[in-house]
Amino acid sequence: MASEGLPVQHACRVLGVAESGFYEWRSRPASPRALRHAWLTEQIQAIHTASFGTYGARRVHAELRLGHGILVGHGAVELLMRRAGLAGLPGRKRRRHVHETAFSSDLVDRNFTRPAPNQLWVTDITEHPTREGKVYCAVVLDVHSRRVVGWSIDSSQTAALATNALSMAIGNRSPLPAGTVIHSDHGVQFTSWAFTRRAKESGLVPSMGSIGDCYDNAVIESFWGRVQTELLNRRRWRTRIELANALFEYLEIFHNRRRRHSALGMLTPIEYEKLHTPATA
Repeated sequence: MASEGLPVQHACRVLGVAESGFYEWRSRPASPRALRHAWLTEQIQAIHTASFGTYGARRVHAELRLGHGILVGHGAVELLMRRAGLAGLPGRKRRRHVHETAFSSDLVDRNFTRPAPNQLWVTDITEHPTREGKVYCAVVLDVHSRRVVGWSIDSSQTAALATNALSMAIGNRSPLPAGTVIHSDHGVQFTSWAFTRRAKESGLVPSMGSIGDCYDNAVIESFWGRVQTELLNRRRWRTRIELANALFEYLEIFHNRRRRHSALGMLTPIEYEKLHTPATA
C-alpha cells in the first residue's frame, strides 16, 4: 500500500499494525528461506527454459533431484513455479487415419513392458504442415527405454520413409537378438514389400494391432502426442528444413538425452539404458 502512494500512518491504522513494525520489516534483510526460494526459482527457470518450456512441476522436480542433486519438495517446486508464472504443457489427443489392409497378427497384445532393449520396437508416422507443405516423420522406438533408435524425415509419406527409419534402427542396434518384434499399425507404408523385406532380412518379426484402435500401439501414440504438444503445435513453421532441423534436435538431443520420462522413474532414455542394461549386452 505504501508503494502505491498511500500514507504509511493511515495504512498501518487501517490494518491495525504499528508503524515501527512496518519500518522494521522493510529494512530487515531477507530470511534464509526467502534467499533459498529465490535461488531455487532461478534453477527452476533455467530447467524450464532448457526443456523448451514443456516441463511441469513433476519433471522440473525430477531434474532438480536427479540432474542437479538438489533436495527440494514437490510442493515447493509447484509453489515457486506458480509464483514465477511457469507451467508445463498439457497433453493432446491425436486423431488417427484408419486403413483397411490386414497383414501381420498382433504379437504384442497391448503388453508394452520389456525387461531388456531390442525385444520390442514400435513404429509410426506423423505429419505436420509448413508454409512450403507438409513434413512427414517416421520413428522407431524401443519400448524398454522409450529411446528413439531410428527416424526418417521426408516431404512425402512413402514406404521409403518407414523403411529408412527402420534401417537406421537396425544399424544403430546391431547385432539384434533373434525374435525382435517390430510393431506397427496397418498403414500402407508398413505393409509394403520394401518395409516387410527389410524387417525380415534383419531377423525382425512384424506385428500389427487391430485396425483403427490406437490402444494397440499406445506407446508410440503417446510419444507422438508429446511431440505435437511440446514441439510441433507451439509455432508456425516456415520451411520444411526448419521443421526437419527442429525434429532432429527434439528426437536426438532432447528426447533421448534430456527429457525425463515418468515411465522410466524420471530418467532419460539413455540414462535408463545405462542403468538397466548389462555391460555384456
